Amino acid sequence: MTTRNTGFVNIGFKLGKEKLFQYIKDFGFGEKTGIELSGEENGIIFDVDKIGDLETATTAFGQGVSVTALQQITAVSAAINGGILYKPYIVKSINDPETNQIVLKNIPTKVRNVISNSTSSKVRYALENVVAKGTGHNAYIPNYRVGGKTGTAQKVKDGKYLTGNYITSFIGFMPSDDPEVIVYVAIDNAKGITQYGGTIAAPIAKKVMLSIIDILNLEPRQDEIEKEFVYLDPVYVEVPNVIGLDIKEAKKKLKGFNIKIEGTGKVIYQAPNAGEKISDKSTIRLYLD
Repeated sequence: MTTRNTGFVNIGFKLGKEKLFQYIKDFGFGEKTGIELSGEENGIIFDVDKIGDLETATTAFGQGVSVTALQQITAVSAAINGGILYKPYIVKSINDPETNQIVLKNIPTKVRNVISNSTSSKVRYALENVVAKGTGHNAYIPNYRVGGKTGTAQKVKDGKYLTGNYITSFIGFMPSDDPEVIVYVAIDNAKGITQYGGTIAAPIAKKVMLSIIDILNLEPRQDEIEKEFVYLDPVYVEVPNVIGLDIKEAKKKLKGFNIKIEGTGKVIYQAPNAGEKISDKSTIRLYLD
């Protein structure tokens, strides 16, 4: 058992099985979310009246239970949005194809408060650290605040856990201090690679979030938690400000970058902007006048 799992077992016992399972229920696990699609499952959780210490321990770190992807998204959203569980929906609205008038519009529907806003803030901070300094580092996006959690779940067949056959996952959100987007990626029994959520699912989630940044035109930030780099990680550095400098001075400040220059005179515009973090040896474009 990992140190992380041992910690959650201790938390589970301190809560006690009644309170632990009340939180599980409050976050929406074990029952349908009520989406407007057929075939939704309840998921599987233990009956609190029929379990002992072993089931309490395994439930605390996620074994012995089964949840749907939508339940996972809904629960994590409640954990990071200030502590409110909302009823999920699949589409925001449906419009008449000819008149473009709204035929159906879903609006956020509060189900219950699960945790306090203060606790939710601490959860967001912890999950941003997972991406910046922990197992989710492959989802880190410089200049943006990303939080998330990796998952590596053993699969069961005929009542026994399989060997070398896992569901690896990553759930990520941004911006981590004021979430607008949440992404959940799960990979079933990946082949030819070490099966960990951080190595398989996190990079995929990162690509999805990079596309979302462009689609929603999310503004870059400069207050994200600094990433702790590990072996083979790309190294990100802050772009210096060279506006107003002549090309000789600009090149000196941009040593190590690839530089593309248009025009003559002094720098009037640079891309990326000063203060943004980019990988070393990236290209910086300078426009001179």
